[in-house]
Parts: sequence; structure tokens; C-alpha cells
Amino acid sequence: MNYDKTIPIFFATDDNYIPYLDVAIRSLIDHTSVNNKYDIYVLNTGLSERSKQMVKSQEKQNVSINFCDISLYVEEIKDKFKKIMHFGVACYYRLFIQNLFPHLTKVLYLDCDIVVLRDVADLFDVDLGDNMLAGAVEQFVANTKEYSMYAKYALGLDSQKYINTGILLMDLTKFREHKIEQKFTYMLTNYNFELIDPDQAYINFLCRGKILLLPKCWNKTNYKVDRVGSKHIVHFALAEKPWQSDVDNCEYFWYYAKKSQFYDMIRNVRQNFSDIQREQKKLAELALRQKAIDITNQDNTFYNKIVLGVLKRITQRQKEIYGVM
Repeated sequence: MNYDKTIPIFFATDDNYIPYLDVAIRSLIDHTSVNNKYDIYVLNTGLSERSKQMVKSQEKQNVSINFCDISLYVEEIKDKFKKIMHFGVACYYRLFIQNLFPHLTKVLYLDCDIVVLRDVADLFDVDLGDNMLAGAVEQFVANTKEYSMYAKYALGLDSQKYINTGILLMDLTKFREHKIEQKFTYMLTNYNFELIDPDQAYINFLCRGKILLLPKCWNKTNYKVDRVGSKHIVHFALAEKPWQSDVDNCEYFWYYAKKSQFYDMIRNVRQNFSDIQREQKKLAELALRQKAIDITNQDNTFYNKIVLGVLKRITQRQKEIYGVM
């Protein structure tokens, strides 16, 4: 069959998140068009065969699901990946798509903790212009003082243009032109930054000035200022998840979870998640907020080392060239 277009879609996961990946893919497929081809790639560093086959059982004529083990590719730098609160190391994998898949030029990247409510072909069709990627503003950073200050002073970025990297439209050609993966790897291996949002800080910094802001409907979170308006993709981006607590928009998640082969497993997680664990989640959120303050007040920040450090070295070089002491 001849399709109007082929849409490459990337996820990244480990075995712990496989059930929620299954829910996300199920919702995505439910909103696909028969006129398009959807090629789904799941980046991982080792998953059980049973889990993979359960997810792949959703494949249909115009939807393929491919599991890509990138263990060897990240072997040399995996020890540098930092796991912070609910951010797993799989969040870094999106930064390697450009070189792992040299034949692709434009792709979607989606987190696993989402529910899709509209055909992602509409998102794929967004014109990036001269930008490297598109994403929606991270409302938690834009509207929370501690995180806004962190973005401005620790990273040197505008909090009102700081994007959530859970839903991305990526121009891989421009990523390659700007050597984003090489720059990321260099920074990761040569500096030891304290961050509260591991991959997100790198992507926002490395692509600064080349980011198209998407309407919030494509990344609708549970943050208080983000609860009204259209929902094309619901993103459970904060610490509390629908398989742990009763959060806003959880009805969308459970609608597809009940159709999943992992439903019994997901339901058991929800039933066994204790009040003590929920309280620990809240305390972890407070601790993360304090960490943002602490990082902002450090001298060894991302911004001071990368941006100001480069400017100082340029100034010193200029002094040497022009004989200025």
C-alpha cells in the first residue's frame, strides 16, 4: 500500500516502564490514520523477550514496533548518566537518535508516561523552519520561582522558553549539522554538573535559539496552570503518576490501561502503592525544589563553567594576541 507519509516515532524505556510504554503506544495507535505509516522505535539497553512480544502484539498493517538495544553504543559513557528522582537513565537515549539512525531526517520523540488523544501525524507536520526541534514550554519551570531561577542563573536560559523534552519534534539533519550528540558527550564526560533535570537541561542549552515553541495542547501536564484547554497529548510529567495516585487526567490513562495485556500488573502497582510511598514522593519533590535552590547558589554551575568559562578563555586569548596585560 502507498502511504501519504511515514512517521518515525521514538520512545526509550527499561523493563520497569514497559507496562506504561504499552499504554502510551496503545493510545497512539488508537488515533492513527490508515493513510499513514507509523514506525515506532523503542530505545533500550536490554528488555525481556516476553515484554517485547507483549508490546509488539499491538502491531498492525500500518504500525510497526521495533526494539533497538543500544547497550554497546552507550557503554563508554553510561556511568556518567545521573538518575535523579523519577528521571531514569533512559531519558538520555533521545540524544543519540541522530547518529544511531543516519537515514532519518525528522522524527518524533515521546516519553512513556503519556496518553495520546490525537493523530501524531498532525504534530509531525509542524513546520520547524530553521529550528532544530519543537517542544512545549515546561510549565513547572516557567511558573515556579525556584525552578525559574535555576533555569536563569544555573543554566543561563530563559525560563519562559525552557521546554519540556518529553514530547519533541526533532530535525535530525540540523542536529547533525550542529554536532549536538558530540557536544553532549563532551560535556557529559568532561564536567560534573549538578542538575535537577538531566537530559532536559542539556537539550535546552545545546539547542538554545533554535527551538520552536509548541502549543501546550501537545504536552498537557498536571501542573496547575496547565489544566485548561485542549488536550492532544496528556503527559504525566510530574513525580506523581496515575499508576501510583489519583492525579488529574488519570481517566485517560486507565481507559487504555484496561485494554493492555499489562493491566493486572499496573492495577497491582496502584493497589500496593502505600500512603507512605506517596508521602515520600511529596518529600522528594520538596527536596528537588531545595536542590534547585542549592544548585543556583553554587559557583560551579552549568552556566558559569560552560558559558562564562568560554568567554573568559576567549578574553585571555585576545589578551595574548594583542599583547594586552
